[in-house]
Amino acid sequence: MIDFYYWPTPNGWKVAILLEELGTDYKLIPLNISKGDQFTPEFLAISPNNRMPAIVDHGTEGDPVSVFESGAIMHYLARKTGRFIPTDPVGEKEVLEWLFWQTGNQGPMAGQLSHFVNYAPEDVPYAKTRYLNEYDRCVSVLERRLEGREWIVGDSYTIADMICWPWVLIAKPLGASLEAYPNVSRWRAAIKDRPAVQRAVDLGKEFRRSAPPDDAERKILFTQSGASVRR
Repeated sequence: MIDFYYWPTPNGWKVAILLEELGTDYKLIPLNISKGDQFTPEFLAISPNNRMPAIVDHGTEGDPVSVFESGAIMHYLARKTGRFIPTDPVGEKEVLEWLFWQTGNQGPMAGQLSHFVNYAPEDVPYAKTRYLNEYDRCVSVLERRLEGREWIVGDSYTIADMICWPWVLIAKPLGASLEAYPNVSRWRAAIKDRPAVQRAVDLGKEFRRSAPPDDAERKILFTQSGASVRR
């Protein structure tokens, strides 16, 4: 059994997709990031960065194993189960390259774009343009990679596809377009059609935000600093 600390965001969907694809038994633990659930001492012991997703794997010999950061979680589960990751060193290397690319490039750029489009208290045209261009650049990287390929790595659907897909799914709400990217559009649709992916995106949909954050939520979400960590 796996404890899955989750909130319905693109970052949460990444791990939800893998858990659903694996058919792994898991216990969903909603972590309301707008209310500050991520800052409890109990969660800090699991995720030192105070961010979801995170898991605790109870199906181990000895003590349960906690894992934080989406890329690390997905690599851990893929390696443990022997699924959705190549067994040869070069293939695994390529998957890791795209996991690191997503967590170091696509994810942060898309997240910043989402902030300035959906949450910033004032319009900041420079920031919107900056991060929309970076988001578009990342989609173009995927477009080039998918030229003549069905999936990101090799001939098989892997955790590289799962981790990169959620931020592409929501291109339109971010103000971006996939019209110029036929390879990405085909790949996006193929993954969206998978039943496990549909279950993952629907996971916790009752918790999705239906209104902008209020002042208290905004303080929790967007004003953390080094002092917050030291407290």
